[in-house]
Amino acid sequence: MVDQNGRRDALKWGAVLPLSLGVGGLVCGEAHAFEKNAFDAKTWTDALKALGVSAPVESKDVVLNCPDIAENGAVVPIAASCALPGVKKILFFVEKNPSPLVAIFNVSEDILANFSTRTKMSQTSDVMAVVVMQDARAWVARKEIKVTLGGCGG
Repeated sequence: MVDQNGRRDALKWGAVLPLSLGVGGLVCGEAHAFEKNAFDAKTWTDALKALGVSAPVESKDVVLNCPDIAENGAVVPIAASCALPGVKKILFFVEKNPSPLVAIFNVSEDILANFSTRTKMSQTSDVMAVVVMQDARAWVARKEIKVTLGGCGG
């Protein structure tokens, strides 16, 4: 005898899962298309211009947390936070990547400005976290991450 509940669950998830994956793909595609010029920029300063962000000033109020050495450049964890009130966006950049803009996080007053992600790095480079404020001021923290080949320091 066939378990009818198991069959119904399988059919339900068989219909829901592709739909949810399709919607997720649309959302990611729309997000990339929304800031296409910034993600396609070849320098981090061009990406800032495409986003309408003025030149950021270095600030100790922006805390960038990332490793000194990345043994695997395919998966490099980076995180940033800012405790100042009025944060609008946090942007992550890897200066020597072909497309330096890694991520954009939009912040509302209900969200703590503390984000992390992982990125790919093919070579040693500066990583920057840019905090854009509601009043259009921009702050930056910068750190060099050394990328090793197989963890050998080469």
